[in-house]
Amino acid sequence: MVHVLLLGGHGKVSLLLTPRLLRRGWNVTSLIRNPEQKSAIESAAGTGHAGKLNVIVESLEDVKSESDAKNILDKVKPEWVVWSAGAGGKGGKERTYAIDRDAAVHFIRASVASRAIGTFLTVSALSSRHHKAPWWDQESWDLIQKMNKEVLPDYYKAKLAADEVLTVLGGKRREEDGKFRYIVLRPGHLTDEEAAGEVSLGRTKAKGGVSRADVAGVAAELLGNDGASGWYDLLDGKEKVEDAVARVVKEGIDDFEGEDLEAYKKDVDS
Repeated sequence: MVHVLLLGGHGKVSLLLTPRLLRRGWNVTSLIRNPEQKSAIESAAGTGHAGKLNVIVESLEDVKSESDAKNILDKVKPEWVVWSAGAGGKGGKERTYAIDRDAAVHFIRASVASRAIGTFLTVSALSSRHHKAPWWDQESWDLIQKMNKEVLPDYYKAKLAADEVLTVLGGKRREEDGKFRYIVLRPGHLTDEEAAGEVSLGRTKAKGGVSRADVAGVAAELLGNDGASGWYDLLDGKEKVEDAVARVVKEGIDDFEGEDLEAYKKDVDS
């Protein structure tokens, strides 16, 4: 039975993801920063699942090094790690960098270095990339750049820095160990609508939204597919979640296409 560490357990996507993981028979340890959040986790999880839920209290803001992250991993002993945490725009840019970049990178490095961990999934953002996706038109790319450089520049820099580390180190680990999976799930604008169960996954448009419930559904489905690894852009669409995940895996779609891996390696090594 797989043991999943869910980082950012009280986030909106995490609350929707937790019961989906438990229903698959996977054990979940949900990490939260405030003990008062525990009841919300347990309520969202529900009962009667094959998997078991555990909740631990640790502040991601206190994770200042790879060693700090490793200490939590050693305590929990997960086989899979899911990062669905973030500052959420609270606390200014310093907190955004401390959580969305630094803590995320520490957990990525510690997880990839652990042979006991076979999968790392991060919930990122569709706009998190350096270059125009080959399937986007220039107008779409201009819109993305405006968002990244003018609207949410610190969030963009923090997210992309973490994505770079997971892509480079996860890719290297995957070359050494073909069973290791790194998954960068990249939804568009998030909404609180009910799960539609139908999405656009893979080479999507640059603009659009998707419900947090469907993000959770796709995340669970990707985790459940042994062949899933790489970048996956996600929006609302017309394809059933199960079919969409099976398709992108079968076709070998990786939305990293268009990015410069060597430049990523330089950034990560610097």
